[in-house]
This record gives sequence, structure tokens and C-alpha cells, in this order.
Amino acid sequence: MPMESFVQVKPSSPLPKTGLINSQRQFPNGFLWGVSTASYQVEGCNENSQWAEWEKMGRIRSGDRSGVACDWWANAERDFDLARELGINALRLSVEWSRVEPEEGRWEPAALDRYRELLSALAQRGIRPIVCLHHFTNPRWFEEKGAFLYPDASLLFERFARHVVHALGDLCDCWVTFNEPNVYAASGYVLGEFPPGKTGQIGTAIRVTSVLAQCHLRAYRTIHELQPKAQVGWAQHYVVFQPVATVFDRWVAHLLNETFNETFLRLVEDGHLQFPLNLLDGNAGKVKGACDFVGLNVYNRLHVAFDLRNLAHMFGRIFVPKHVPQGDPGVERPYGEAYPKAVRAAVERVRPLNRPIYILENGVPDASDRIRPWLIVNVIRELHSLIREGHDIRGYFHWTLTDNFEWTEGWNLRFGLVQLDPKTQDRTVRPSGRIYAEIARSNALTPELAETYASEVPRPLAAQGS
Repeated sequence: MPMESFVQVKPSSPLPKTGLINSQRQFPNGFLWGVSTASYQVEGCNENSQWAEWEKMGRIRSGDRSGVACDWWANAERDFDLARELGINALRLSVEWSRVEPEEGRWEPAALDRYRELLSALAQRGIRPIVCLHHFTNPRWFEEKGAFLYPDASLLFERFARHVVHALGDLCDCWVTFNEPNVYAASGYVLGEFPPGKTGQIGTAIRVTSVLAQCHLRAYRTIHELQPKAQVGWAQHYVVFQPVATVFDRWVAHLLNETFNETFLRLVEDGHLQFPLNLLDGNAGKVKGACDFVGLNVYNRLHVAFDLRNLAHMFGRIFVPKHVPQGDPGVERPYGEAYPKAVRAAVERVRPLNRPIYILENGVPDASDRIRPWLIVNVIRELHSLIREGHDIRGYFHWTLTDNFEWTEGWNLRFGLVQLDPKTQDRTVRPSGRIYAEIARSNALTPELAETYASEVPRPLAAQGS
């Protein structure tokens, strides 16, 4: 079936507050019910990125290796069939830079041919693609140059973007330049959890964020040069930082919000950061307004208490209380509080940009599916309310379709609507997958689903502590 242009989706309008539409929680025509993925986490057999080196260094907490991951490089179409069966009408994937340009200046036509196959396969199944150009991974040669601290990083990224859009632009008209630039900077230069594994370098993280914003601008302009009607944005990770009680707790929560949630977002919104962070934001002034939509990745609420001993987190102790709803824990600590109202906080924050909004990631690690149905139903209730209030939300993308290789947690955290055995590659649709399918097919949250799953908050795992 022909794929409608992404830009033809009409803006959402407030829904009536009475009658069947309200009871059914119907969503606007053209609303996207999608899933999001990332190349390194699903494709498998990737040896040319800095994350492959990270694995070899033993930096995966679970001790796992990605291996063939979800076997997408050989057989993604199997999961595309699953997505179609679940009623999903959009899928976000990423292009792996290290496959496309495995050595500086050497392009790999076979890799781009495979990505063309993937996008064509989605179109054949009536699934609209959104393509992300950078989802945490760099080619090894780029990482060895210093990655986004290299003086010509923005030129190299622009060249990559041009090459990809030239090759794939006839099959996709919606592009995400960067997935979670704030996570990339914080995890790589403050927390030490991502390559290059630096810790406590807050100033460097802000410099990296500024360079990412400049790369975003170059890619934004390049894509519009090649595709004037394309839609270009980025995926902003947004965390709700909840202070415990005191004025010092509130001060630390504000500081964490400013340095994590607000850096890249403010560069696009204002072209500069607030003092004193503006002393580090570089030449990013022209980034202001460079987006056609805002993508939001929303998962957690984290609780914050003032702690003089924790300089690395700017004197904040970040924790998850035992009593709050939460998914499975990571190897070393809880993942975070599952908090449906986080989507409201994120949507209300980006409304001043006056751009369409897509929830490009939302989910919970939950191998036994004990909390995911509750989360999906409550998040979608919240989105319906936001749309009724006039927020221009165009789509919801669940993270993720099948369980995948979850970065430093390896196979330990399971986010899939579909359970995956990475050894056998067997797939089993979880109950939450069938719930999501019912919502996607009907373009609505029915009263039956809301009554069954929305009210009772799942109990947290006893093993999860603060």
C-alpha cells in the first residue's frame, strides 16, 4: 500500500469532553502507534563501533555480549511482520554510522542497500519509518579522533547525514538527528557508563552537548536542502527529578534538571544556556528554532536528596524508594520509578517551542509483564488528556518491540512487547503486546482496558531497594 507522507498528518485538535469519544478515549485520525529501536541493540554482528570495543573491554555490567542481538541485519523482516500483526503503523529505527562509513571516507554501498531493504519492507507492510542518524554509537575511527570533541566533528557528521539522506531519502521523510544527546553526554563524560567512560567532567559534557547541537543544525539544514518537505527533529530524554523535602533537596533537583534535561533543549529553544552554563555552550546560537517537531523519550521519576558526599552528582543523592511502582532492577541499582505523569511534565515543558510532539520512547523493563500493562494504559490515558487540552501530540512509540541488548545492562533488562530468547531467537508476544495491539488497531483506549489495567498500581519487586 502507498505510504502517506509524514507531513500530511494533520495537527491534533481538542476532542469533545462528552459522549462516546470521551468514554472510548478516541485518538485523532492519523495518530501514530509505533515502536522504537536502535541499530546496535537489534542488528547484531557489529564490530566497527566504539560500543563493540566497550563490550570487549568487559564494560557490560551483566557480562553479556550482543552477538547477533535480535538478528535484524539478517532478518529484521520477521519482526516487521510481528509489528504489522500487532497493528503498529510506525517504526523508528537508526542507521549505524559504523556500517555506512567503516573507515573514514570509505562508504559501504552494501550497508545502505540493506537499509533500503529495511525501509522498503516497512512500506510494504504499511508501516511508516522514522530514521534516526545517531543513537549512541560512533565508528571506531571517529571515536579515536575524540568523537564530538574533535574540531571537525560537525563537518564529519554533516557529511554522513548527507550521504544517508541522499541514499534513503526517497523512502523516508522524517528524520531524528540525535537520540538523547543529554544521555550521550552525561553517560560518557559524567557517569562513566558509556564510552569513553569519563567521570565527573560536567564542563566537558556541556561542551559535547553544544557540539551535538551544532551537528544537529548542520544535519537539519542538509536534510532540508535535499528534502525541502522533510520533517527533522531530535529525541529528548526527559526525567522528572523529585526533591525529597528540604530547600537543599529542591536546589539539587533544580541543578540536575538544568544540566540534564535543559541543556540541549535550551540550545534549540533559545540558542544559548543560562548563566553560568552559557560560558561553555560554544557557538550554538544559530541552533535556535532548528526543529520541525520535538521527540520526547520519557521513562522515569527519580528522587533526589541533598548529599555533601556526592560531588559527582552535584551533591545530589539520586534514588528510587522501595514503595513506588517500578520495573525490574538493573545489575547494580533500581532502574527508576515508573511514573505515567512524567509524559505530562515533558509535554508541558516543550510546548513553548510550538512544534508537533511525538513520544518517541516510553516503556519499562519488565520480564514478567507485571507492570507494563499498567504503564501503557496509564500513559495513554495521560496522552489522551493532554490532546484534549490542546497539546499537539502526533504519536506514541513504545520502547520497544522485542527485548534487545540494553547497553551496559546487556540482556538483563527486558523492555519488549515481545519476549526474545537471544540464544534461539524465539519470540513470544507478551500480554502487554496484545494490549498495545488492541489500542493501536482501534486508535483508542477502551473503557474495558482502562478499567482492567489503569487503577490498581502494581506492587514493586521486593528485591528493589532505595
